[in-house]
Amino acid sequence: MMGFRGILILVCATAAASVSAWAQVEVKSAWARGTVAAQKTTGVYMQLKSAKDGSLVGVESPVAGMAEVHHMRMDKNVMRMSAVPRLELPAGRTVELKPGGYHVMLIDLKKPLKKGDSVPLKLKIEDRDKTVSTVEVNAEVRDAAAPAHQR
Repeated sequence: MMGFRGILILVCATAAASVSAWAQVEVKSAWARGTVAAQKTTGVYMQLKSAKDGSLVGVESPVAGMAEVHHMRMDKNVMRMSAVPRLELPAGRTVELKPGGYHVMLIDLKKPLKKGDSVPLKLKIEDRDKTVSTVEVNAEVRDAAAPAHQR
């Protein structure tokens, strides 16, 4: 049977492991584009910098039925968007999720998002040894017409 001291050590070790996993990925400038009444999708953008090699392998948000990492690209003069199963996060390099490139797509929004709202996200990060940790982010909602460079 584990005594109080053993439980305390276990709780502290678990908390330290969680904090170190979260500290591996720095998130900056997270924002979401606002929506209009009938709109059911929107994009979320941010900068990710990982201390060690890893991958963004999933996203969740309570404001949407589904959240996916997407990529936009030109294909024969047509802009195409598709979901990507993983986005590589090379150690020490900033990966920018931005309009016209990689971004988080929120699908089946539960309500319109207006300027000043906050969108909670859980980013699933997989490191080289296949351990998945979660990074919690709050993205500020900007006007629907917000330019990509606005900070």
